[in-house]
Amino acid sequence: MKAVLMGVLGAALLAGAAWSAQSPPDPAALTYKLPDQIPWQGDGRFGSLVYPLWGDATKPGPYAVLVKWLPGKMSRPHTHPNARYITVVKGTWWVGTGQTYAPETTFPIPAGSTVFHAAKQWHYDGAKDGEVILEIVGDGPQ
Repeated sequence: MKAVLMGVLGAALLAGAAWSAQSPPDPAALTYKLPDQIPWQGDGRFGSLVYPLWGDATKPGPYAVLVKWLPGKMSRPHTHPNARYITVVKGTWWVGTGQTYAPETTFPIPAGSTVFHAAKQWHYDGAKDGEVILEIVGDGPQ
């Protein structure tokens, strides 16, 4: 019995050593940014910060961005020229539709959810109690 326990303990120690000896992936194969390394852009004046993933949202063609909504910040009613596909990465995103700004009537969209924003439709959105991070994919203006 003692030999079995020693064997199990030895295997656990070896597994722990293998786990702690892992090295970062080869940057020629993939690159990454951990959450605290993302260089958010903007001053938060409008309630959000942006990190472009690829493409350019201000130019024709496909793009993807991360958007960080600061707690307690909401946009005012607005539209976008093209459809957008959104994934809520972190937090609860609050959304409303129409041209009348009524943040108390917004609907909660939790992390892990996906949203389709139709082109040229009025909406407003943001964060209430906590930070929200969205991934937005779309086509820039034509």
